[in-house]
Amino acid sequence: MRKADLVNQISEKTGIPKVDVLVTLETMFKEVKDTLSAGENIYIRGFGSFITKKRAAKIGRNIKKNIAVHIPEHYIPAFKPAKEFVAEVKKLQSVKEDQPNPDDEM
Repeated sequence: MRKADLVNQISEKTGIPKVDVLVTLETMFKEVKDTLSAGENIYIRGFGSFITKKRAAKIGRNIKKNIAVHIPEHYIPAFKPAKEFVAEVKKLQSVKEDQPNPDDEM
């Protein structure tokens, strides 16, 4: 699913014009980026957490030049789903496994 598909679905389900939905989504994405860039985490109960993870400094390799490269410690954005979210996805997975695969019949 792309962002445009998400905007269309939200617009259809809520009756809100697509332009307003798009502005809302863009604003949400910007706020998530700005908050994580400021070093803060975002916790959404029942959905999950947008967090920053610290990566330790390490030695990497530049394969082309065959030299060791120092990679300093840094932070990366991450998403940790809530238990309820994980449970919903697991239910979907078990339903898919129970259904016969049409490719297996050939």
